Amino acid sequence: MTETVFTVERPRFDPRTGAALFGYRLGELSFTEKLEFPVPELGAEKAASGAFAHLLDLTAAVLGVSYFKLLAPLDIDLTALSLAEGDAAFLTDVYENGLGEFYARNALERFGRLRFRLSSPRTPTSSLTLLERTLVLIGGGKDSLVSVDLLERAGKAITLFAVNPKGPILSTAQRSGHEMIGVTRTLDPEMIRLSKEEGYYNGHVPSTAINSMIAALAASLYGFDTIILSNERSASEGNIAFDGRETNHQHSKSLDFERLIGGTLARASGGGLGYFSLLRPYSEARIGQLFARTSRYDDVFSSCNANFRLGGNKGPLWCGKCPKCHFVFLVLAPWMTYDRLTAIFGQDVLDNPENIPAYRELTGLSGHKPWECVGEILEAAACLWRLTGNADWRNCTVVATLRPELEAFYGQSKLETAFEELMTDSPDHLIPASFQTAVASHAA
Repeated sequence: MTETVFTVERPRFDPRTGAALFGYRLGELSFTEKLEFPVPELGAEKAASGAFAHLLDLTAAVLGVSYFKLLAPLDIDLTALSLAEGDAAFLTDVYENGLGEFYARNALERFGRLRFRLSSPRTPTSSLTLLERTLVLIGGGKDSLVSVDLLERAGKAITLFAVNPKGPILSTAQRSGHEMIGVTRTLDPEMIRLSKEEGYYNGHVPSTAINSMIAALAASLYGFDTIILSNERSASEGNIAFDGRETNHQHSKSLDFERLIGGTLARASGGGLGYFSLLRPYSEARIGQLFARTSRYDDVFSSCNANFRLGGNKGPLWCGKCPKCHFVFLVLAPWMTYDRLTAIFGQDVLDNPENIPAYRELTGLSGHKPWECVGEILEAAACLWRLTGNADWRNCTVVATLRPELEAFYGQSKLETAFEELMTDSPDHLIPASFQTAVASHAA
């Protein structure tokens, strides 16, 4: 029996229409994905460069995870792409660690077993000529809005970027007053259909890696030399151990991945393109403190994944029932009054007894860290403990119920020390000195 091979075909880009087409084959199945870049201000001459072609090939390989995972074969054919030395390590990380949650939840062992077929390495290309301009990825949640606020306070000119902008992404971008570049991504509908059929796998893909590669194409086409993300330090903490490694829902938001993709983009662009997370020194609790300094986005931001899918907004800004709602409410509570935070969410998430099991999981009292973009276990525990001394929150059902459990499990001293550490900025980041110096005083 012939083993299934996943094949990435050579991508195509038409600067006249701004359309990029990506073809994939999974055994006898064929798929096509499309990206549409706004044509105005698109640099056709940059699209003809060797550096852009390299970035396009890398993007084709990364976008391919959405199609690969239908059957998750061991053989991946990249011979149609022209890749450079070092690209294989980056792509192996995307397909192994970036899909770690998918493998764990489908009980698939793939670490160290994938076989990549590569063509001869491409020769180095000349540097992309890019302007000193900054592209900031925005997701409609508190993290990217803190980055926007810090950059504004530092006097940095920025342009926002999003893939398939909808709902809170559009409303927060409009509220910010900054221009935004939006790229339309159209997945092959047959892939979506098959992912729901018996005999095919489905699950989490590294969306930050995907969006970052699309942002790199946009930066090169429109002339931006810096891409800024808003990934915090807690994104580096994993969820569970599986197949001999730590599995992290947020792997493509981690510092390790940031270092890997940053180096890959720099090489592909001839050193012209910079990539880093502005919030890497900060904990989620610290970001909550920074976000609470302004009420500018209170009525338009959201981090709730339950109500925001491919189709856009399916309900209110916050459901109050998902891990993201639970965690964001928790890290904002130490810095916001009861009236302000409950007005944002339309409810008191901490006073609902149905949420007690979820908060036990978030704080490490049971189960494991949820498969979601939430902070560290001890971070959640320390924030909840902090609320036991807050008059606005200490009598809420979740806080009052879990207080004795937290004390017994962690001890008061450990929780108090942990909260102090959360408010101490980490030196472990990749922020260039020019940005770090400009922003540091405004985060104090």
